[in-house]
Amino acid sequence: MRNIVMLCTVLLFSFSSFSQQINIIPKPASLQVKPGNFIISKKTVIAVNDEEDTKAADFLNDYLQDVYGFKLNVDKQASKNYIRLSTKNTVTDSAIDSYSLNVIKEGVTIEGATHIGTFYGIQSLIQLLPVIKNTQLVIKAVAIQDAPRFAYRGMHLDVGRHFFPVSFVKKYIDYLALHKMNYFHWHLTEDQGWRIEIKKYPRLTEVGAYRKGTIIGHYPGTGNDSIPYGGFYTQDEIKEVVQYAADRYITIIPEIEMPGHAEAALTSYPWLGCPGTGPYKVEETWGVFDNVFCAGNDSTFMFLQDVLDEVMTLFPSKYIHIGGDECPKTNWKKCPLCQARIKAEGLKDEHELQSYFIQRIEKYLNSKGRQIIGWDEILEGGLAPKATVMSWRGEEGGIAAAQQHHKVIMTPGTYVYFDHSQSTKEDSVTIGGYLPLQTVYNYEPIPKELNAEEAKYIMGAQANVWTEYMAYPSKVEYMIFPRMSALSEVLWTAPEKKSWSDFQKRLPAQFKRYDLWKVHYSNAYYDINYSILPSANYKGILIKMETNDSTGKLLYAESGKHYPKNYTTPILVKNTEGLTGMYYKGTKLMDSITINVAFNKATGKKITLAEPPAKYYPGNGAFTLVDGIQNTAGVTHAKEFIGYKGTDLAAIIDLGSAQSISQVIVHAISKGSSQVYPPKSVEVLASTDGTNFKSLATSDAFVQDAGPTGNFTINFDKSNTRYVKVVVHPLAAIPEGKKSAGEQPWMFIDEIEVN
Repeated sequence: MRNIVMLCTVLLFSFSSFSQQINIIPKPASLQVKPGNFIISKKTVIAVNDEEDTKAADFLNDYLQDVYGFKLNVDKQASKNYIRLSTKNTVTDSAIDSYSLNVIKEGVTIEGATHIGTFYGIQSLIQLLPVIKNTQLVIKAVAIQDAPRFAYRGMHLDVGRHFFPVSFVKKYIDYLALHKMNYFHWHLTEDQGWRIEIKKYPRLTEVGAYRKGTIIGHYPGTGNDSIPYGGFYTQDEIKEVVQYAADRYITIIPEIEMPGHAEAALTSYPWLGCPGTGPYKVEETWGVFDNVFCAGNDSTFMFLQDVLDEVMTLFPSKYIHIGGDECPKTNWKKCPLCQARIKAEGLKDEHELQSYFIQRIEKYLNSKGRQIIGWDEILEGGLAPKATVMSWRGEEGGIAAAQQHHKVIMTPGTYVYFDHSQSTKEDSVTIGGYLPLQTVYNYEPIPKELNAEEAKYIMGAQANVWTEYMAYPSKVEYMIFPRMSALSEVLWTAPEKKSWSDFQKRLPAQFKRYDLWKVHYSNAYYDINYSILPSANYKGILIKMETNDSTGKLLYAESGKHYPKNYTTPILVKNTEGLTGMYYKGTKLMDSITINVAFNKATGKKITLAEPPAKYYPGNGAFTLVDGIQNTAGVTHAKEFIGYKGTDLAAIIDLGSAQSISQVIVHAISKGSSQVYPPKSVEVLASTDGTNFKSLATSDAFVQDAGPTGNFTINFDKSNTRYVKVVVHPLAAIPEGKKSAGEQPWMFIDEIEVN
């Protein structure tokens, strides 16, 4: 009996502890758990005194209907069993989104500083609801005081590469609302499709909204499916979506791309391009294209002003996004009209011509009471006076703009490009890169390079969802969840309140909410992550495995052995073989991974680099080149290679003792569409003391049209040596006839073999 009592006490304590866990994302500024509960029943009344607060009441009722199958009555007042919405509307701009939420046994009171704050209080109330259907809607008594950190909390969606129906766009907006986000960046025009009806120029949608086919698979693809593809939004549909967003206190920022990414517009109206260029087509593949709007033709600007006039009638947003990114200057350099413009305006070059283009558009939009946002390329040639910059090529553009006292929205690819893979293994086709949940969560939008005054110009951040490889709504959902939840906490919650370990505790409940919402989401959070480390004596390698989740069991099995072992410490591997890791929660296999190691004389050995790799492509440092993991996926697996731009890769490998060698193989990666090219040449040198080297061989490695991965083999007479120096020289410029010809390419090196 005593044991039974003790067991019951433990169970009661466990249940009590579980019930105290409040799983709100993003985490509120202040949350106090109090004794007692409130039960929402069909007799509960939503009490609304202010007509504007019916938007929040309607959102809650729609959620209850969709998830739990019933709605509540809405009335002006209720004394018990109530959800009372109360808005003060006497607040400064700094607290415009703040709210309080109090739950007692009689009911719920939400008081917003404004109607926006009241709406956000509803989102927190929704997250207090049970995450399992067919249960009583019991919510814990709490007291919450809350307000966001950043004024701009956004998500982007590209509908140019792939088109999504109005029904999904509305659902996407609901996802933003549920995460207390307030800006939706709608990317409406692209090389692959023009998606917004412009009544003065009907061919933009009659012609520009449709392409004749789409590439199959990952760029450059395995062909073209030859299936006509397209679609666009009528102006009535756009008005409907804009109102839908406004009812959720979300501002839609439309993007009309210029001067680049204009093929769909040029196909519709060829006179918009530079003389002598074309013929044009709505592009069927991905990438950056030389055909852009002509900057020397006044008719181009008249066209764009007409387009923007119609855009401004549809979107009340203060901001209009005009793109400004990835604009090749190839046509402008040859265009007599553009060259005449450069001369007439006293411009230095085509970069200043782009600045002229952006500033001319900005002046027009400013005259209409609007302001522009552009990608960080608008910094090139001089920034438009009142422009806001979206910093996507790292954080440098945002830092430079903030230091010039321009408003900035941070969108760096390293942290918030949700088109990048969430998993170390390619579980679906993506554009490449690797962006796990924890990296998103740990992002800090205010760069440390800014002082306190400059930091005020960081408005916030957003995630970008480029849809080259997202053809269906389910794929978009899969790519944004759960990373969107992590980003919402980055943007809402003060840094001192954030904690990755605490977020992990709240994440399982969030996964259950996704199930309630019937959305597709990634389980990559449960992936086994591995890293390769040097052994203490450089004789072999160590394979370290870990998982984000620590509530299950991690096992491993060596190649050819049938019985797995518990993983406890990194595993020493000395020969070419495979290792399989398995992660279980109970009896359910959450993930498995096989790691294949290929040994040569350099594998696991000490290696040093004369120059470190580029900041954004560090791999696992120098050891990446001798870790025995050979990249077979190209640029997708960024941790398996290191990158250089305009700098030689010079590596010295210590074989540990004098050995006979006659061959070096350099593994390189090639992807011209991403400005990644094989090396120009490779030199191999040898030394017995690590200081004095003699050249063994030099080989021209460059192959114009190399595949995604290429092995460049340098053979030479046998040499007895301990130290091997390998110098890999990059191309000076991208070859003529290739995209971005003349620009400095990237060089990605994966592995160096010594045989």
